[in-house]
Amino acid sequence: MSVKQVTLGPPWDLTRWRRVPDWCMVGGGALALVGALVNLKEFAHAWLLGFMFWLSIGLGALFLVMVHHLFDAGWSVPIRRQCEHIAGLLFPWLLFLWIPVGLLAPELYAWMHADPHTDHALHAKWPLLTRPAFYLVSLLCFAAWGFFAHRLRYWSLRQDETGEALCTYRMRFYSALGIFVFAITLTLGAILWMKAMQHQWFSTMYGVYYFAGSVWATLTTVYVITAVLNRQRVLTHVLHDHQFYFLGTLIFAFTVFYAYIHFSQYFIIWNANIPEETFWYVIRERGGWFWVGIILIFGHFLLPFLALLRIDAKSQWWLMAPLMVWAWLMHVVDLGFNIYPVIHPDGWPLRWVWLTAGCWAFMGGLLTKLYLARYASAPPYPVKDPRLIEAMGLYHPVPTQISGGELDQVNDLPDAPPAPQEGRA
Repeated sequence: MSVKQVTLGPPWDLTRWRRVPDWCMVGGGALALVGALVNLKEFAHAWLLGFMFWLSIGLGALFLVMVHHLFDAGWSVPIRRQCEHIAGLLFPWLLFLWIPVGLLAPELYAWMHADPHTDHALHAKWPLLTRPAFYLVSLLCFAAWGFFAHRLRYWSLRQDETGEALCTYRMRFYSALGIFVFAITLTLGAILWMKAMQHQWFSTMYGVYYFAGSVWATLTTVYVITAVLNRQRVLTHVLHDHQFYFLGTLIFAFTVFYAYIHFSQYFIIWNANIPEETFWYVIRERGGWFWVGIILIFGHFLLPFLALLRIDAKSQWWLMAPLMVWAWLMHVVDLGFNIYPVIHPDGWPLRWVWLTAGCWAFMGGLLTKLYLARYASAPPYPVKDPRLIEAMGLYHPVPTQISGGELDQVNDLPDAPPAPQEGRA
């Protein structure tokens, strides 16, 4: 049985990139500090945008791990470990990055200064939109994400040592329980930290809207990480062409899913024509925000949709690497479309782009360093997962009535990949 191999060039020299996270932390941190001193309100909104971006990557990775176990997938075994590393950053590190959001909540959320007795929208959303509930629910969200992310990673690493089937069963159990908790907590987080900036607005689809964009951005990130590790010969022995094709197909699917959810939310609100719902879109159809909406239609949906329409495009590195950068940019624009109209109803605050970039870069540099530390502490893929051989595209024939020629074919199958050393790069 033959395994389709991808022709790889020489490994890349990545030593020149090792200091990039440090530069992002120092440069981004300096810009964020200056912004906080110059204008605290602008800093609060820029920090919230950066936080919601990096939170979405962590939540998307946790979702991919859970879905892998729920569907008992084989093809995604080699990429699961990297998703586990990213999801593990949800607690405590993204909780640490949430602290400024909690401290600056009075600058971000007008409902904290409103009277629930005179504000109908605030009264209708009691007790969720109260200060005790805001902080308590926020902490519960991070506790839930941290619990499931660390439990799944714990059993995955234990299976590397023991190879027990019990580890697979435990990961399935936590995924089956966690997927419901994940759906509830992601929705609560998106509502409390972003939607509640305009608490008068009603939308029953907002959690799914944030989820769709999060998984879309995460899939492109995982694709590029997998391709880089493959080029560095870290995952070469356990990858088959179909990993890249399936990842590309999922990116394509979530491109359409995000567009469907966003359009459905807009269409339902427009069709109902209720003032306490339509005002959110009315603000975003005026001034420069109209053109930001056009950018999202073409950039977040149409361009990646057309780029991934061809079957072979999903396995092309030269296309997928720029697409990841584009997906990140469109995700930032999408989050800004939700956050900035609250204080800048006329259009995107271009004069504060440096502050947005600074907050985003500081968080990205910090989380990248933490991810690399986790990567160096464990094998880069689950070395004793029972479906690893299947992920490689190898299938043993049923061992009954095997002829002599078929037996020789079985004996010619390549051996299982050698266990990688920890921290191999």
